[in-house]
Amino acid sequence: MGVTGPIRVVVAKPGLDGHDRGAKVIARALRDAGMEVIYTGLHQTPEQVVGTAIQEDADAIGLSILSGAHNTLFAKVIELLRERDAEDIKVFGGGIIPEADIAPLKALGVAEIFTPGATTASIVDWVNANVRQVPA
Repeated sequence: MGVTGPIRVVVAKPGLDGHDRGAKVIARALRDAGMEVIYTGLHQTPEQVVGTAIQEDADAIGLSILSGAHNTLFAKVIELLRERDAEDIKVFGGGIIPEADIAPLKALGVAEIFTPGATTASIVDWVNANVRQVPA
C-alpha cells in the first residue's frame, strides 16, 4: 500500500484543560522535523479529535492532557478509533500522567506516553521510528 509524503499528526488538547503551551511546542517540533501537523486547539471532545484525524487522513494523534482526565480521554479516543475502523491511527500523548497509569494506558492501546521532562527531540524521534511502521 506504500504511504508516501510526510507523516501527518493531529495534536489535540481534549477536555477542559486550558494550558496549551506544551502542545504548541510539540506541534512546532514535529512540523520543524518535516511532519504535517494539524493542531486542533483547546477544549476538543474525543469525537472532534477522532473526526479531525480521520478527515485529515492522519497517521497519528498526539494528545496533551494536564487535567487529570487522561484515563477517560485516552480511553474514549481509542474506543472511537475502533468504532470508526481507524485503529491504524497511532495514539500517543503526554502531560501530567502518573507513572502508575502509563502501563494501563498502553494496555488500552496508547502507543507511547511522554511525561514532563521529555525532550522534543525524543518525541520527534519516537514518531519517526514508530508511526507508519508495519509490525514484523
